[in-house]
Amino acid sequence: MTRSTPDSHLVHAELPTPGEMAADCRVVGRNLRLEKAARVAVTAPPSLRFEDYPAEVGKREITVSAAAARLAGAFHLHLD
Repeated sequence: MTRSTPDSHLVHAELPTPGEMAADCRVVGRNLRLEKAARVAVTAPPSLRFEDYPAEVGKREITVSAAAARLAGAFHLHLD
């Protein structure tokens, strides 16, 4: 009994050209936003100086609905 197994190796004639592979890599890089990540990686970090952030930003108000409070109470996750 012989089994036919699919050949997973491409022969030389089926491989894309180096130019096609380079173009594929550029498209993948754009889709992964690597260009943006590279720009951000070389920019200066944000300042840690207090003077650079003169406006005080208040904390957001978090509201818990009655249904969420009941559910948390049932799970003993007190959200008050």
